[in-house]
Amino acid sequence: MGTFDGLVMEVVRLGVLALAVWAFVDALVRPAAAFVAAGKLTKPGWLAITAIATLLLYFVGPLSFLGLPAVIAAIVYLVDVRPAIRGLRRGNSSW
Repeated sequence: MGTFDGLVMEVVRLGVLALAVWAFVDALVRPAAAFVAAGKLTKPGWLAITAIATLLLYFVGPLSFLGLPAVIAAIVYLVDVRPAIRGLRRGNSSW
């Protein structure tokens, strides 16, 4: 049976992994033109960053030398890039 500390670390690991997967999938479904229109890095750039972050978090973990920058990259996408892209309107919709 695992310890409480081990359980907490596993929950943290799975949480940040889910965060990185969410960032990658969100970048995948957004249109490429929205990234340029929002003045952000291109879609392939963010796909590469979030994919590498996801892989690092899966294989290395969040509390390692490479894991912490991976967590930061996923958070930057979700906090800065995603709202800028979602704020753009598509077409001439009156919604």
